[in-house]
Amino acid sequence: MVSQFFQLKERQTSIKIEVVAGATTFLTMAYIIFVNPAVLSEAGMDQKALIAVTCMVTAIATLIVGTFANAPIAMAPGMGLNAFFAYLVGSGKMDWQTALGVVFLSGLFFLILTLLGLRKRIVGAIPASLISAIAVGIGLFITFIGLKNLGIVVKDENTFVSAGPLTLTVLIGLFGLLVMIFFEMRGIKGSLLIGIAFSSVLAVVFGYVDKPVAIVSVPSLPHFGNISGSIIDALGSNGLLWGMWTILLLATLVMLVLALRDVAGWRSATGFLVLCVIMGILGYYKTGPIELLAPHFGLTFSLDIFEALKWSFFATIFTLMFVDMFDSIGTLVVCCHQANMVDENNRIKGLDRLLGIDAIATMIGALLGTSTTTAYIESAAGIEQGGRTGLTSIVTGVLFLLALLFVPIVGIVPEYATAPALIMVGLFMMKEVKKIDFTNLEEAFPAFIIMVMIALSYSISTGLAFGFISFALIKLVSGKTKDIKPAMWGIAILSILFLTLDRLPNIITWLKNLT
Repeated sequence: MVSQFFQLKERQTSIKIEVVAGATTFLTMAYIIFVNPAVLSEAGMDQKALIAVTCMVTAIATLIVGTFANAPIAMAPGMGLNAFFAYLVGSGKMDWQTALGVVFLSGLFFLILTLLGLRKRIVGAIPASLISAIAVGIGLFITFIGLKNLGIVVKDENTFVSAGPLTLTVLIGLFGLLVMIFFEMRGIKGSLLIGIAFSSVLAVVFGYVDKPVAIVSVPSLPHFGNISGSIIDALGSNGLLWGMWTILLLATLVMLVLALRDVAGWRSATGFLVLCVIMGILGYYKTGPIELLAPHFGLTFSLDIFEALKWSFFATIFTLMFVDMFDSIGTLVVCCHQANMVDENNRIKGLDRLLGIDAIATMIGALLGTSTTTAYIESAAGIEQGGRTGLTSIVTGVLFLLALLFVPIVGIVPEYATAPALIMVGLFMMKEVKKIDFTNLEEAFPAFIIMVMIALSYSISTGLAFGFISFALIKLVSGKTKDIKPAMWGIAILSILFLTLDRLPNIITWLKNLT
């Protein structure tokens, strides 16, 4: 039954391979359980609540991907996007409730663009050489992250970065890297997971990891408004609202299932949107004991959609949309090609569904109380271990749910133990460079810009923006505008807006002074 549902035979994989792949993806990205709350707490949000929310959002989004898209891709609150969220609040532009509203609206607009087929057209307009360049650029990017997490590359005030000292923790990480290479050379599945385990055990043996104070951490029941104590008390004190919330949640889930399965098409998708908006509005007014659905839900349904609709915030919504759109597109394109999820015309199978889930995951994340949710490039680690179906994502999602209970155990896996896995994934992704024709400068230069800028700007979306602009300009100058699909012109314009949006007021002032 499991084999048929996930098409394991058709995709030449097995339950064992998928489980190992899912566990590898989980361990490679488990750092978000602690890093995402630490970043968002700078915005004044409750850090303990954010640990629960991060696990829940990641689990829900990834389980949806596995169930409805049958893809080995994990989704979670995005690094970088969460830093932008914290910056918005820290700069005094808005409070975190309004920032959550902005995130929700960006996801809503995303879903509309997906339903209209615009996001699919954008992906279809990207030339094959640039797709390969995106893979290489992301490979360099995550290799750099891996080297930084391992401690081999460190910050330097004079040269930006330099080689770090060869400490025992670095040696432990390098030993794990050697283990991965050895098992990979032998063709043994699970090499990355084995390497992470080896490094973690060594860290414990040498006393570089503190023993967990507990094995299981049970989240406490929240205390919110007039609801305090047991669920029975809550039901008794506000039974009508409980009924309303239950109906809304069930209806929303049904609409979500129908929309993702394309059973009712536009009607189900529109119904889902309407219900999400209603739930967001009711959450804004703090109605209903929805917070009892998960631990520490003081953040849930605290978003302020009305405030986020102010015209002054639309530039921020656009920025979030652009960053998420090209981060997710870059990740999905690379991971889907890696997982052989392409047809004979090199088009990604089920791309519409994946893009739709990405947008819905952002909306769900905002409703639960976290920043933009997006596809994670760490999924490539599980794909490299043989993950080819949604069963990989199911395993990853379930492990994030279990992480709610076993946070102390998950926390003992050090960064330098998982860093080698990122380095190995970067190595695997570099093979795409051979598909780029470097003898043709019209293709080679934009590809080169994408590869370099993704890594050096520490941003997938920024690297893509520079690459897309350079591709359009070179074709324009060489008189080969017919080679550019209409959607690519739109991408180039959006890229220019993205890179200049924060400078537009200064540019307008400068132009006025000229006149």
